[in-house]
Amino acid sequence: MTPKEIEEQINKTLATIEREREREIISRRFGLFDRKETLEQIGELLGITRERVRQLEKSVMARMRSDAEKKAIPGLENFENVAVTALESIGHVARSNTLASNLIGQASSKIETSRVAFLSELSPGLSLISENDHVHQSVAIAKVHDEKSLHAQVAKIVGAIKELGKPHTIEKIAEAVKHDDPKHIGAVSSTSKHLATLHGVWGHIKWPTVNPKNIRDKIYVILKQQGKHMHFNEIADAIKGSEFKHKDVTTQAIHNELIKDSRFVLIGRGIYALKEWGYKKGTVADIIAEVMRTAGEPLHRDEIVKRVLKSRYVKETTILLNLQGKPQFQRVAKATYALAE
Repeated sequence: MTPKEIEEQINKTLATIEREREREIISRRFGLFDRKETLEQIGELLGITRERVRQLEKSVMARMRSDAEKKAIPGLENFENVAVTALESIGHVARSNTLASNLIGQASSKIETSRVAFLSELSPGLSLISENDHVHQSVAIAKVHDEKSLHAQVAKIVGAIKELGKPHTIEKIAEAVKHDDPKHIGAVSSTSKHLATLHGVWGHIKWPTVNPKNIRDKIYVILKQQGKHMHFNEIADAIKGSEFKHKDVTTQAIHNELIKDSRFVLIGRGIYALKEWGYKKGTVADIIAEVMRTAGEPLHRDEIVKRVLKSRYVKETTILLNLQGKPQFQRVAKATYALAE
């Protein structure tokens, strides 16, 4: 459907309301032509009380739902059929803005989303799920989900993800909730305000790997995704080319955050890795000393170089210069060193 066709359907639907004042109330309450308005705002405009606006809205919507059941609203059945087909392709449920965008073939505006939600609320074959602290406003195929069953399944998925303890693919999550349709579980997950997805995995919205909110989190996600150390220039380029929101960051800002955050370890000239990979902060001399303490015995310089390179991305000559030039290291045999007493 085109945006124009949806607008035409809205006009046909509103035309079934006989009184102009009641059409005005419905149009303004649902934001069908402008922003949504409160009961107080509409009451002040029409010169009636807030309670009277509420009563009229409730009465008109009940009457329209009854007309929809009797297929007495021109064109509404066609809208419902198109919406059901779209929802079947998505996973039987979707956020209102997702469904609206799917129907019109482009990103929907707030008014277009409001129109789709309004028509969905009237359609007998659809369930409109109201927004609350846990879910976004969504539309489901009525025979699959009503408001109560959707809330229950969302809660079950959120609980399973918390129990898994880290982000997983939707297939793994579907398995955890014992459901054989991962696409449906993904669709239900998308309605939750507690979940987020990034790079094909789902997790709790507070987990930075699926919902990075600041530069440090985005750096962490990039390094985690790459699985290896990176120069800060490479990290900056990766963030700019990512699917993150607000990805226009300067290279200097990236470098500053790398220095501040304890999750990141400098392992070479401008090269950083994740601490969780086993890297430790410190100079090359510190790492040499740690290697020797761990060994508990003198080591040949080649063995020292080999072990240091596991945790530092530096030239071999840099390691040898530290080994030969620092007083804490003592040569005890040919090319063999130990910690000085």
